[in-house]
Amino acid sequence: MELFDLYNEKREPTGKTHVRGEVIPEGYYHLVVHVWLRCSDGRYLMSKRAATRPTYPLMWECVGGSVVAGEDSYEGAVREVFEEVGIDLSGRKGEVLFTKTRDLVNGVPFRDIMDVWRFDLQEGEEYDLLRASTDEVAECRYMTRDEIFALYQNASLVPTLAYIFKYI
Repeated sequence: MELFDLYNEKREPTGKTHVRGEVIPEGYYHLVVHVWLRCSDGRYLMSKRAATRPTYPLMWECVGGSVVAGEDSYEGAVREVFEEVGIDLSGRKGEVLFTKTRDLVNGVPFRDIMDVWRFDLQEGEEYDLLRASTDEVAECRYMTRDEIFALYQNASLVPTLAYIFKYI
């Protein structure tokens, strides 16, 4: 059973937790992270969701997920990157590009506070799906902004990620 800490709309901890898969009560939010991994040549590491994913199977995205109970946003971002693509970002500095509180996304209740991170990968650093501890990712590829935009135009990019074109 995976637990998330719940926050109010001001991102203040409420002391309550939430079980993954249950409906988040109105007025409460859980913390999620999107992590954009940038190479020194300006390309980004993109991951293709596994066919078994319940939402957006086989679509491309950045690394991301829910921050579990007891973690902060940074810790959740570092954990998600290691779990999904096998890159250890422990101790590295990342940048929060923006934070957004979302009640609804495309008419679906999300009730989350989304932190969008960017980390720079070190020269020659590679992903390793064999080190990843989940099977959420089918494949990875380094892509330019234009390649990512082409995914979006072809409806192959998870649609909630369209925000990124303001930042890359």
